[in-house]
Amino acid sequence: MPLKDFPIWTRPRHHLDVEGGASNHVHWVELFYDLVHVVTIFLLGNYLSHHLDWAGFWTYSFLFIAIFFAWADNSVYNSLYISTDIPHRVAMAVQIVTMMFIAAAIPEITHGGWPFFALGYALNRALTAWLYWRARHLGAETTSLASEMGRNFFILAGVFAVSAFLPRPLAYWVFGAGIVMIQLMYLLPGIGTLRFERFLPRLGHLSERFGLLMLILLGEGFFKLCVTLADKSIDEAYPGTFFNIAMGGLSLFALAWIYFDSAGMAKLKSRKVPLMLCYWFAHIAILWAAVTIGVALAGEVYVGFLEPYPPGYGALGTIGLAVFLAALWVLQLLVEGRDETRRYHSGGLRLFGAAMAIFMFFIHAYVPAIIGNLGWGIALFSQIGVPLYRAIRDLRASPAS
Repeated sequence: MPLKDFPIWTRPRHHLDVEGGASNHVHWVELFYDLVHVVTIFLLGNYLSHHLDWAGFWTYSFLFIAIFFAWADNSVYNSLYISTDIPHRVAMAVQIVTMMFIAAAIPEITHGGWPFFALGYALNRALTAWLYWRARHLGAETTSLASEMGRNFFILAGVFAVSAFLPRPLAYWVFGAGIVMIQLMYLLPGIGTLRFERFLPRLGHLSERFGLLMLILLGEGFFKLCVTLADKSIDEAYPGTFFNIAMGGLSLFALAWIYFDSAGMAKLKSRKVPLMLCYWFAHIAILWAAVTIGVALAGEVYVGFLEPYPPGYGALGTIGLAVFLAALWVLQLLVEGRDETRRYHSGGLRLFGAAMAIFMFFIHAYVPAIIGNLGWGIALFSQIGVPLYRAIRDLRASPAS
């Protein structure tokens, strides 16, 4: 291979212009950026654990959406443009550093941490803008797509930077307006970037990025369980706590099981805009739910069998599971190649799980934890047990067997 063709020298190219087609696999630089969110999401989960009230819940949800966009906008760029050279790697490295400051600011986000969060976020957006500007400058994009995206992100970077110096709560409203503007710059009819024919992210690449992020977020749940138990001191835990924690770990594995069996790593059926938007928003919901459930399962450390499940944690876990199952049902309707899965993971089954989770929301604070965990476990593990039962039944009824 000529030296100029090595990845570190290859200039950005739109994936539609790559001869023979571009690979859908995630580059190691992108994976590194994904992994940095381990600490970001962990600290975000810790924030929610320490603020189990409505104000804490809405702050957590708002921060999750902001952090999601910092990840997602980078993913969209890397899905559109194949970029692996040295300037791109340096820009990604600096973006990783911005996420470090964003993460470190989360515990004090409503106090002294806010300016650091907002300025780190602004720099992250400015770097995304520069990546688009560079793609246009180097000829990777012949339409105005890249230049418009670069311009929009530069403007938004300014909005986020200004919010760092405004008095609160005005600063939060300005920052929130910037988050809304991120979505509008894609969606607004006539001026949004969805109007460009070349705004065609690699569907396989995006599905792989979402799948890897799901693994990271569910892995945070294991991390949260272990750290919470270690902080409490394992030798002081209730005897029933060990069973609860083991079931918590199995629950996180079960969430990954049903996600990847039903929708994970699967491509969209088509590139139609309504389907892409449903896929996008359903993933925001299911990823939020995955983090929320991981935080809720930390409550297993504080109970044995007979005490009621901690109310704040219980509310998060039940609502999180209902949202997870509802979003998963939407996703499995949108992706291709999962026809057999949909036969067994039916809408009725998803509805049963979500309804059971909501039922437990209303009663978990009034029943022993063993009852609350049993009801929640039925809602979740039925999503594996029922499809397996149906599949085994069909196998036995098959003439070939």
